[in-house]
Amino acid sequence: MMATLELPKLGEVNEDNFQEFNIDQSKEPIRIEGEIPISLSIKPGESYLFISRDQRALTHGIHKFPAKFFPELPRWVIKRFSREGDLVLDPFMGSGTTNLEASILGRHSIGIDVDPLARFLTTVKTTVLSEDVLVRAWRQLRQRIESYTEPSHLDGVPHFPYRDKWFRPFVLKELAHVKREIEACDTTRQTKDFFNICFSSIVRHVSQADNNCTRTVIRKNLNKQVVPNMALELFVKRTEFQVKNMLQLSSLKPSGNVFVPENMDARDMSAIDSESIDLSLTSPPYVNAVDYPRTHQLEIYWLGFATGSLQPLKKQHIGTEVVRAKEYAKLHSSGCVEADRVIAKIFETDPRRAFIATKYLWDMFTNLREVYRVLRSGAVYLIVVGNNRIRGIEFETWRYLYSEALKVGFTVESCFISTIINHFIKVPRKERIDDDYVLVLRK
Repeated sequence: MMATLELPKLGEVNEDNFQEFNIDQSKEPIRIEGEIPISLSIKPGESYLFISRDQRALTHGIHKFPAKFFPELPRWVIKRFSREGDLVLDPFMGSGTTNLEASILGRHSIGIDVDPLARFLTTVKTTVLSEDVLVRAWRQLRQRIESYTEPSHLDGVPHFPYRDKWFRPFVLKELAHVKREIEACDTTRQTKDFFNICFSSIVRHVSQADNNCTRTVIRKNLNKQVVPNMALELFVKRTEFQVKNMLQLSSLKPSGNVFVPENMDARDMSAIDSESIDLSLTSPPYVNAVDYPRTHQLEIYWLGFATGSLQPLKKQHIGTEVVRAKEYAKLHSSGCVEADRVIAKIFETDPRRAFIATKYLWDMFTNLREVYRVLRSGAVYLIVVGNNRIRGIEFETWRYLYSEALKVGFTVESCFISTIINHFIKVPRKERIDDDYVLVLRK
């Protein structure tokens, strides 16, 4: 059994008062800057505006990723609901914020994601590199990068769809030079991977694509300026900054081990023993919001995680829009009465979107059951999720997860709002998610 922390519960909510539970949107959110007090008293229905101070601290900002956790939230959750040496699970780890914070706080963690860039990024940002090895490799690499002479050929440039549309010829050569010199560097594989993530973080910036859009697109009216040597200079500048951040992380001596399984899915965690996890927290993908493979397609190609169509990778994601016509030819039930009423309305105008929403709930409900299985009795599963508008109809994801969690066996200890103030990537106004709902579930 997990040792119970001597902290007040957040304010229990049950099935009887579920229908009465509502957020008062007229009230100003409670503002908290920086560190969240571990003993913060939260009442169901309250709204909070958390102002992060650490989004670029340590290795948290080494690479952009959509819908990232701000570090203070998982830090607060880990401190409040676990002890040093415990095992923490994030079944939708994304950029690995939970895993890094867990390691710093002396907790071991498992991070699961179907996205290869997410797995690579998390592994890199949580792997502590020694100062001697990192600085020596950085000095060697910088010298080799700065000795670049533009070749007359494109040797070493990877082939992928529409490559020459995304990148000007001189940029292709510069990026290939950086990749080649990283691999030629006389250092450890972990150090090379650190430089590869720094490399990946500049790829979008030197492409023809809009730096901040959720979809990798070229906008003619953007007038983006990419000039010779820009890739080289940006890589040197970005890497220099991240080397300093890695050294700061190293000085903290993180003691928690991070496990990032290669072939595991949030819907099937059978490799994890039942009742072995002390805490789970996550921010799952939004339904109908972010196409992660498309957002990162240029980075995925340059890192060698794909060479052709990204459709197979997209199909693996929860919330995927890759569905077949025969699947959405008829209306399906999600198993949640509240959700099915809304999905039926969506089906009237867009059967495809209705099925995408249904499948999303199937997958998320499966995850709820899996997390319930692997959690120790008394442990917490905290989910941060946003609502969506699908064809103009409000889709209250948090409410459907709330309802299903009660069926699975969880006690819903609380639900509150975390207002989003920093969109790392542009999302159309009608699709933008301005509030995250935080569900605190206890087994």
